[in-house]
Amino acid sequence: MLKLSVADDANVQPLASLNDHRMSHPPPSPIYTLRGAGGPLNSLHFRCYGEDAPLLFSGSGKGCIHIWNLNTRRTNKVIEGHSGSSIIWVCTKRSKDTLISQGRDMQICLWDLGEGRCDLLDSVWTGSVGFCQCSMLETSPISSLLAFAGQQTEEPDSCPGPLLLAGYEEGSLLLWDVTQQSILSQVKAHPDPVMCLTFDPTRLRGISGSSEKNLSSWKLDEKNNLQLQGGVTLANPGVSQLCIREDGKLLASAGWDSRVRVFGWKKLRPLAVLQYHTDMVLSVAFSDHQDPRQRLMAAGSKDQRISLWSLYNES
Repeated sequence: MLKLSVADDANVQPLASLNDHRMSHPPPSPIYTLRGAGGPLNSLHFRCYGEDAPLLFSGSGKGCIHIWNLNTRRTNKVIEGHSGSSIIWVCTKRSKDTLISQGRDMQICLWDLGEGRCDLLDSVWTGSVGFCQCSMLETSPISSLLAFAGQQTEEPDSCPGPLLLAGYEEGSLLLWDVTQQSILSQVKAHPDPVMCLTFDPTRLRGISGSSEKNLSSWKLDEKNNLQLQGGVTLANPGVSQLCIREDGKLLASAGWDSRVRVFGWKKLRPLAVLQYHTDMVLSVAFSDHQDPRQRLMAAGSKDQRISLWSLYNES
């Protein structure tokens, strides 16, 4: 399942209310911070599997990709590849040596990071200057599908085709059959533009955010119909990004009010409100360490800092 986002059903449940001042436990503090990005942190991506040093990739509003070594807590290298335009998405392939970045210069760039290189291999012109982030699905070790908002539509060769979730400016979510280029289902999730969404393929359930206070929860039924399920009401409006932890236990939101909120994903129970940043939080990501005791959450902010948090315990 791919996901993509841009700037009453009988099963709908009442919205839960999140009161930032009534958490049952005091929130933790970041275990450390990374400074020196030189711009707002629009995108974060971990690569912590294998025998190499764990890395965190960040894309900034100043057009730089920083590759952070989490052992030394310093940058391994800085890539300047989008002519100073804001970078809104970064991602690596499982092959480890391939990085993909998306900038507001209307370019998606493919980078070779093997043996210390940072060479530009190829680029794609999208024709879109918006804030809609790409989404990538690796269909095999040598094949991937990349979804992005653009002026042209291309049909993939794979059959049967994957499904694509997309959020639109008028607040709707659409489920697409990519191969058939047809809409399977749609639902009005927000009154304002969809700013972010994430999907849990195990539970066939997702959640989306907007400039309003409500996070909207929804699911796919056995016939691929989107159904609203309620959601969460936040204390303050605006969410930049949502991320579900790989084990399906936690959901994190990046708030415009400079806070990161953590929920239990199963019931959307509020667990913590993390207050560290001094400006709006733009990105949030969970690490892919193989050892659960080493796993981290990272948050990137307009204040040009990345905070690293440990939300795991051995119990």
